Amino acid sequence: MRFTAATDVIVGGAQVLATTLTAPLGRGRYNRWGATDAEVAAAMPGDELVPDPQLGYTRAITIDAPPEDVWPWLVQMGQGRGGLYSYDGLENLVGCDIHSADRVLPDFQQLAAGDLIRLGPVGYPCFRVDRVSAPDSLVLVGADPRPPHAAAAVDSPTGIATWQWQLRPNPDARGTRLVTRQRLAYPPSLGPSLMWHLVEPIGFVMERRMLHGIKRRAELTRLPTLRSQ
Repeated sequence: MRFTAATDVIVGGAQVLATTLTAPLGRGRYNRWGATDAEVAAAMPGDELVPDPQLGYTRAITIDAPPEDVWPWLVQMGQGRGGLYSYDGLENLVGCDIHSADRVLPDFQQLAAGDLIRLGPVGYPCFRVDRVSAPDSLVLVGADPRPPHAAAAVDSPTGIATWQWQLRPNPDARGTRLVTRQRLAYPPSLGPSLMWHLVEPIGFVMERRMLHGIKRRAELTRLPTLRSQ
């Protein structure tokens, strides 16, 4: 565990530093990492929650497992649940208390609109479930870090952010295209913030690791089934 945490800090930290130093030159690449032109242009459930985003991205990865085998890993994500499948050691360095599971957790296989998905303890960023359609899509909307964690609206004084997920059968082969998108809008009073030049590259490094983490887990779960065919 200590070795893994140290590796996360070293490897993840190096990637964060490199990505931050090369932003915004690499911004166009990492904001559509893995996604095709069609996926970037396609509508996704939840787009209408932020009709005019100032910031956003679409990313994707191919997973050699059907959507129903990928979904359990997605639906159990969150702090105090299945984790975020990213660099836990790096996240825990800033107090997130994330512990990513390597197995499907039956206690966290149900989500409903209004449920809370945390990225850390109380006071850290969190999301409310806006809608869930298993095993096809999950739409999350940013919520107030302070209890009772009200979901943001398009006219919220601090802005609104979505985190959208869609599982699409891969048209070229067996498997799944896991597509994720974020759309963010903020009021003119806040203006463009230098914070986003830091948040965006960090978010990319962590989410890319998350996508690979979901892929690895879903494909390993799929191996016994493949061997029996």
